Amino acid sequence: MTVISEQELAEYVASVDKPVSVRGGNTRGMAGSGEALSVAGLSGITLYEHGALTMVAQAGTPVAEIEAALAKENQRLAFEPMDHHGLVGSTGEPTIGGVFAANVSGPRRISVGAARDFLLGVRFVDGQGAIVKNGGRVMKNVTGYDLVKLMAGSFGTLGVMSEVSFKVLPRPETQGALVLQGLDDGAAVAAMSAAMGSPYEVSGAAHNPASGQTVLRLEGFEASVAYRIEELKTVLKGAGAELSVWDADATLDFWNGQRDVLPFHGADGDVWRVSCKPSIAPTLAAKAEPLARLYDWAGGLIWLRTTTGTDMRARLGDFDGHATLIRASSETKARLGVFQPEAPGVAKLTAGLRARFDPRGILNAGLMDAVA
Repeated sequence: MTVISEQELAEYVASVDKPVSVRGGNTRGMAGSGEALSVAGLSGITLYEHGALTMVAQAGTPVAEIEAALAKENQRLAFEPMDHHGLVGSTGEPTIGGVFAANVSGPRRISVGAARDFLLGVRFVDGQGAIVKNGGRVMKNVTGYDLVKLMAGSFGTLGVMSEVSFKVLPRPETQGALVLQGLDDGAAVAAMSAAMGSPYEVSGAAHNPASGQTVLRLEGFEASVAYRIEELKTVLKGAGAELSVWDADATLDFWNGQRDVLPFHGADGDVWRVSCKPSIAPTLAAKAEPLARLYDWAGGLIWLRTTTGTDMRARLGDFDGHATLIRASSETKARLGVFQPEAPGVAKLTAGLRARFDPRGILNAGLMDAVA
């Protein structure tokens, strides 16, 4: 079922008597069980106030359409949502509703925040078919319960988004990168942490052990970027690495690939996304014994490519963070669960919210449930 209006969406959800699998472009391959319910027909930018740095769009609007409109005004989605196509081998087009429903946030999250931090307002249909609106078009216009933040990252289990309003930011004049070559994982995380703790406004920090490259991104006016890169060289002169500088084009190419986890495209094995404290990242990666690993967010995010069927949560043990299974067979996802099991208190709160917003349990049923 593909709906073409919010009212049609509400009527369908109110009348359906079985689970529905909510999806936009379905590029992540993570829709729940049940009859497919697509919001791809809810498409189009309904308001764009570039002077106020705000946009309103229907949930099924392709991200590419959003980014093209922003580019004309030299603006952007600062949280740079990744495109999962190449990583998971999916088809379809990423949609702006899917981005916020899954809180899809890229490498710049470490400096500007996550997708949810840019979400200003939502319209959605709950599990009983009621149309709900919360938030507004400016940051101060949020009243009552903050359903905006609640919906971000709920993966369609509390309601089906029909429209989102969000903040955008200006595109910087240029960008560049300072590259450190030859560091091991521990030294790379230490260098990235030092760079992020400096006053030089690093907007991305990543390390690829396979290439031996640790890459630090800086953005802004050309003279400022050049000055800050030189200052960072001084900060990191004791890291024991060979230093080089990339221009804007090379920097853009690298970070687009980092955003979309390009080194894992077409490679065998499962893919896990591990969020943790940067200080423990090298130890966790060593325990994982993966086929390959990538660090982002200065070590706060680790991408792991593992042999098929590996129970990465069992291998990592207890740690301050969580491990999400991004790419695997249906059997492995069913056996291990896509999401990290919640703590008992959080699980009770989650169950209460679902009972309130989707009392019949029909929206993406089972998608975020823990495996017994």
